[in-house]
Amino acid sequence: MKRYFARRRHEMPALNTASLPDLIFTVLFFFMIVTHMRTVDPKVTYNVPQGSEVKKLGHKASIVNIYIGRPIQKAIPANATSYNGFYIQLSNQLATLDDIKDYLDHERSRMSEEDQARMTVSLKVDRDVPMGVVSDVKRVLQESFALKINYSANEQGMRNEK
Repeated sequence: MKRYFARRRHEMPALNTASLPDLIFTVLFFFMIVTHMRTVDPKVTYNVPQGSEVKKLGHKASIVNIYIGRPIQKAIPANATSYNGFYIQLSNQLATLDDIKDYLDHERSRMSEEDQARMTVSLKVDRDVPMGVVSDVKRVLQESFALKINYSANEQGMRNEK
């Protein structure tokens, strides 16, 4: 004798999305806390030279950038000093060689002790800047005990103007 079993239809229960907004906002807050937003408006143009052994710098919180190049704006502040037509930019302002030491002291004070130990000064210098200007900056860095210096460059074959 054959038995016929009535097949019950199984419905998929609805997905509970009540906790989804909480999860999304938790992830959003995590990324907001972890991300470091450092924006520097370039006041000088720099066309960095090309290099064959280019490496990326790690741990961006311990990197201090110094830009040297021609000014973008036609109106140059009165306190800015020209070095053979080139200017030094620290953070968001044009500066002189004498300002570098104070700038580095300020940046060091903002860093944790761990970052202070691995602080690296990244020089983003236009390829046409005379070496005498770069030597003067390096001398001030040495007097400020900023002994880890990085020269920014592009890989050969790439060209990047800012």
